[in-house]
Amino acid sequence: MPTTIRYYYTHVSPWSYLGHARLGEIAARHGARIDYVPITLGAIFPRTGGLPLAKRAPERQAYRMAELRRWPQRLGIALNLEPAHFPTDDRPAARLALTAKAQGHDIAGLSLALMRACWAEERDIADPGTLREIAAACGLDGAALLEDAESGAGQQRLDEACQAALADGCFGAPWYLLDGEPFWGQDRLELLEEALENT
Repeated sequence: MPTTIRYYYTHVSPWSYLGHARLGEIAARHGARIDYVPITLGAIFPRTGGLPLAKRAPERQAYRMAELRRWPQRLGIALNLEPAHFPTDDRPAARLALTAKAQGHDIAGLSLALMRACWAEERDIADPGTLREIAAACGLDGAALLEDAESGAGQQRLDEACQAALADGCFGAPWYLLDGEPFWGQDRLELLEEALENT
């Protein structure tokens, strides 16, 4: 069986967005499988000592912006430093992607489209209409998917994903887990690839 990388992320994390496609490329190079698990940091931070961006010290917020200027330029990825719809509720997009996953769809492309909508296209991915449009553009039945995602079952999928993330030691996003070894942040992808080479 192929090696599996468990990948916890939120669609409203710029760092998840910056690493998303690269993770797919790394996995493909090494014949690894990715288990895509979208989460909400609203369920993670209170349990692990994290703070929402607005509550962080000014120094931390300033350094975040410095890094956000560096990394998109280094990677050649378009990213708005202060998108029109950020912060926004990350739960609807997570429920949508988890529901698509539960229905057997590969959600790599859907999640990338959701991230790009937030970070490059000035779209609100908490808006149901936007979610339907993005799902449809990815070849899915957006209306039916959203209806399932917004049901009690959709919320249960998200709750279970967050519980799994916490059990795996996750305290931020993106979070990659390879054979029990954690890697936090898209700037750790090089280390993840080295670990894959030694698997």
